[in-house]
Amino acid sequence: MSTSKSGPDSNRLDRIVAQARADASEREKGYRERALKMYPWICGRCAREFTRTNLQELTVHHRNHNHDDNPADGSNWELLCVYCHDNEHSRYIDHTGNNDEAQVAAATSNPFAALRELMAKKGG
Repeated sequence: MSTSKSGPDSNRLDRIVAQARADASEREKGYRERALKMYPWICGRCAREFTRTNLQELTVHHRNHNHDDNPADGSNWELLCVYCHDNEHSRYIDHTGNNDEAQVAAATSNPFAALRELMAKKGG
């Protein structure tokens, strides 16, 4: 039995590296990456500063609340920390009264409907 170890498949590694570079290039075309290159890494509301270690907590807010409106000059974007971003959207929902995400159907059942009868049986 031969136990020779073969080296890493250099063609496979080259494909992985090429794919990783292509993926990074594609991500850079996204509005978040463009905004991070365009603006300083500071929250536009609370002025908290960000570094590479906590950059995932810095988000891009669309000023007109239209996520499809991404002009090349970044005029519809501002960088906000996750807390200020949530606050901004909460204020927008309060102002417009439009909360499509939180439309919840009214309860149709009463879980305590038979409680009086159960308590009566148990008590005597």
